[in-house]
Amino acid sequence: MTLTAIALAAAMTVVTAVAPQQAPATTPAPAPASAPAKPTAPGKPPVPVEQPTPTIDPAYVYEPAGRRDPFISLVGRGDDKSAPAIRPAGLAGLLIGEITVKGVVRDRNGFTALLQASDNKTYNVRTGDKLFDGSVKSINQEKVIFSQDVSDPLSLVKQREVSKPVRQADGRG
Repeated sequence: MTLTAIALAAAMTVVTAVAPQQAPATTPAPAPASAPAKPTAPGKPPVPVEQPTPTIDPAYVYEPAGRRDPFISLVGRGDDKSAPAIRPAGLAGLLIGEITVKGVVRDRNGFTALLQASDNKTYNVRTGDKLFDGSVKSINQEKVIFSQDVSDPLSLVKQREVSKPVRQADGRG
């Protein structure tokens, strides 16, 4: 008999440990304040429900102190808002990354470089000529040096030098 009582007590302990815990009874949520109030008597207007005003802690004030706003996107924040969306035709519309130096010619006035664009057109340039994203800084027998405008708003450097060597014709080395 005592063995049966011990087995029954052990079974009750296991059942209560395995059984899911019941959540305490909760009260139903009140109706939203935006719902119209029902009139209590016919002919009387509904009583408006007052909205609680949020409290603001007057002790805390945010001071940015020269920090940037974290909610403003960093993408597309260039300083030059007047940059044309469409590139002009000719030499003024070429990007420095799209051209190759085909040759350099020397005359009485100095060096002239022959540039080939991505559309297979050839252009003659001299020192000081403007391209879409920079200008020709110098030309010598082996290479052309460009001054390229940097459009990265986070970069401290606003211009960089890009050197493009004269491309040798196929078969020569």
